[in-house]
Amino acid sequence: MQMKEPYRAIYKIRGILMVPPFLFLLFVFFRETEQDNIIWPAGLAIFGIGVLLRVWAQTHLHYRLKVRKTLTTTGPYACIRNPIYVGNTVMMLGLTVLSELLWFLPVMFFWCVIVYSLVVRREEAHLLGKYGEPYAEYLRKVPRWMPGVMTDRNRAGRSRQGRSFLWPSIVAELHCFLWLIPLVAKEVFPVWH
Repeated sequence: MQMKEPYRAIYKIRGILMVPPFLFLLFVFFRETEQDNIIWPAGLAIFGIGVLLRVWAQTHLHYRLKVRKTLTTTGPYACIRNPIYVGNTVMMLGLTVLSELLWFLPVMFFWCVIVYSLVVRREEAHLLGKYGEPYAEYLRKVPRWMPGVMTDRNRAGRSRQGRSFLWPSIVAELHCFLWLIPLVAKEVFPVWH
């Protein structure tokens, strides 16, 4: 449990920590890649993949839903421990592409890696204290960041229950699309430049 306390502050502001690089995307115009016929479809596709990963994870985790929480090891959690943070990272990369600052992609990627690596240290310590040995076994079997192989047993886990949470999960994740509004404004309003 010693790991939990030093990372508590970072955990609490994990969402806010995505704002500084996002503001950079909004207000920097240096070396933009002006190929809208490729940039916008690619950026929206990457962003959409991140949102879909979050929705899939939400159908199993139920984080923003008013449901009793349990140790989640099904769906994307059967092959990776942090699908929400991976989804967030993919979304931020999609936003970077949409900003036309392609040179900033490595910076955004490493920013997300650093922030979420610190955040999961606190989360894992908390969940280990909450769930004990079942979570410790989960930590041993499922990789933190790079997807592992999903077994049939874990894939089936709560598939029917996951489907019943699909619509509430979509609604719970609609806020993700708010990130797009300022980037659309940056692109549409020439005064912004």
